[in-house]
Amino acid sequence: MQVLTSNQIQTVAFQWPAGFYSDGIHIGLRKAKKDFGWLFSKVPAAAAGTYTTNQFQAAPTKLTKMMINQDHQLQGLLLNSAIANSCTGKQGWKNALQEQQWLANKLAVDPSLIGVASTGLIGAQLPMALIKNGLPQLTPTKSDAVTYAVLTTDQHPKTISVQCELSGHLVTLTGFAKGSGMIHPKMATMLGFVTTDAAVDGAVLQTMLSDNVDSTFNQITVDGDTSTNDMVVTLANGLADNPSLTAGTTDYKIFNQALHLVLSSLAKQIAADGEGATKLVECNVTQAATLTDGQQVAKAIVGSNLVKAAIFGEDPNWGRIISTIGATDAELDIDHVDIAMNGIPLVADSLALPFDAAAVKATLGQTQVVIDVDLHAGGATGQAWGCDLTYNYVKINASYHT
Repeated sequence: MQVLTSNQIQTVAFQWPAGFYSDGIHIGLRKAKKDFGWLFSKVPAAAAGTYTTNQFQAAPTKLTKMMINQDHQLQGLLLNSAIANSCTGKQGWKNALQEQQWLANKLAVDPSLIGVASTGLIGAQLPMALIKNGLPQLTPTKSDAVTYAVLTTDQHPKTISVQCELSGHLVTLTGFAKGSGMIHPKMATMLGFVTTDAAVDGAVLQTMLSDNVDSTFNQITVDGDTSTNDMVVTLANGLADNPSLTAGTTDYKIFNQALHLVLSSLAKQIAADGEGATKLVECNVTQAATLTDGQQVAKAIVGSNLVKAAIFGEDPNWGRIISTIGATDAELDIDHVDIAMNGIPLVADSLALPFDAAAVKATLGQTQVVIDVDLHAGGATGQAWGCDLTYNYVKINASYHT
């Protein structure tokens, strides 16, 4: 992927791209916090999505996937937290369709241009009276209220806005996401949305999104569990008036890098906000035999409960890291693996190095821990993000309402 200079892509204060509007309100799905919202473009937008691979895919996820796959276009999304509308049978499907129709009526568009996203408790039916009464209260704002309406156990929304120039036209990309527990996406309970005013064909956008999700959202893990409702949806309404993006052009490369920046930022924010987490854990693998090997090893390390617990305890126990590497099916030279934590070498050629344990422990008290692994097996790399495993994770999930 091309490395771009800072004047080509810049992170800016949160703002919606041209033509996008949203709102988030409280309608009674949760006790007091915002729990219902919408996101829409004033014109139909090219649309792309990636979705959970969990076999019990929720009704709203199925519906949104179906709409996007028709012709890669959407104009609006209806969102709620508290109730996932998952494992709810025929009634749950009817409820998702009813939400779609209600929003289509409100926006005066065809229902095929409407998607639905839900997150929360699995197995409960949506209280449709609350949904119906809530819809008229949604207004077209430029606020960030919708980013709060999708939160469950999250401590805060995950957001980012970036801008770049494409053939002299200023383009904005704004993304937001929710996710804190049940996070181990293969496209957990994770929702991500990216909006942009760039002009790009829906099929081209789908290729971009799928490729970038593999190296961002699919490389985070909090607890190894995948939920029924994950999705990442990207909408591009073309109101920046740039020439439509074509693969191989400079504009394409710039936009692709901007999209990658948005997705990777949201992914890392989710990992850092893992339930009960106190530390973001990043693993960088170099000299892997293949990209798949590099990604697999990196994600295995940040996903290991033993590694996560050691990091919470600020213990530089590299034995847990090397045993996790060995448990994968990645191609290895078992006599030549190097490991470092926060830049301090702990292992060279698969043998312990002398190190100041107190100094390493002190760095593990920081809010970000970086593990570097050199496999000496090839030229590929891998990267993944996770968090530590704390007492609070157990407390949160032991008391989650069923």
